[in-house]
Amino acid sequence: MHIPGVLTRHDPTGTPAPVLLDSPHSGNVYPDDFRPIAPMELLRTGEDAFVHELFGAGPAKGAILIEAHFPRVYIDPNRAPTDIDPDLLSETWPEPLKPTEKSRLGLGLIRRLAVPGVPVHGKRLTVAEVKARLDRYYSPYHRAVGGAYEELHGRFGTVWHINCHSMKSIGTSMNTDVGKRRPDFVLGDRDGKTCDPAFVRLVHEVLADLGYAVAINDPYKGLELIMRYSDPAAGRHALQIEINRARYMDEKRIARGAEFDRLKADLDRLLDAVVDFARRR
Repeated sequence: MHIPGVLTRHDPTGTPAPVLLDSPHSGNVYPDDFRPIAPMELLRTGEDAFVHELFGAGPAKGAILIEAHFPRVYIDPNRAPTDIDPDLLSETWPEPLKPTEKSRLGLGLIRRLAVPGVPVHGKRLTVAEVKARLDRYYSPYHRAVGGAYEELHGRFGTVWHINCHSMKSIGTSMNTDVGKRRPDFVLGDRDGKTCDPAFVRLVHEVLADLGYAVAINDPYKGLELIMRYSDPAAGRHALQIEINRARYMDEKRIARGAEFDRLKADLDRLLDAVVDFARRR
């Protein structure tokens, strides 16, 4: 499945396994109707650049990989559709809104800040403008993820989902860990709510054995894309992985770094372990 400017679903080329990978924030195709006032170099710091490439071996190993092409600063598929800052709107939203701490920090469904102190938009958005973003980008992405869940669960009776992200190496004032240097990886399972603890242990052990520093649920626990679709009791398991950008890229230039190939090779090993685990379970 390919929807230009929206998403691509890469189906398995190897023997299919009950594994789903999705990269919701690596998109860099900026829609024509997006007219921000923030400079592009600052907007691009919101991208999880190259994450879909780092997990690109998934289909050859039997996993489905879904990647978003639109940027998260335009609309964020990892937020609830009600997580809207009302101050971004030029009129009243027709249904009740439930802005979260992410909206307060400028990181809601519609991003308010590109970086601390730099607004994305030069004007308030109409309800029609936001609903168009939901209809054209957000909803198709969720249909793709939800559809893959149904397909895998129907075929295998279980799903093991990794929601793939990257994070700045040091938290900013738009984060809860401002000024703190982050570990190499953060695994998020909503404090044990979204997947079998054995899956978290497997991923943690593989990464730690490869020499990486790994934290769990600090500072990221995972959000909409693991909360909405997971149900461990029904065999639907979801884990968010955040990768420290300093491990694979030049954060200022948004370019692959010297360690990119090494990290990708290590993630290939992780995917081997995940697929083997999923098949055995």
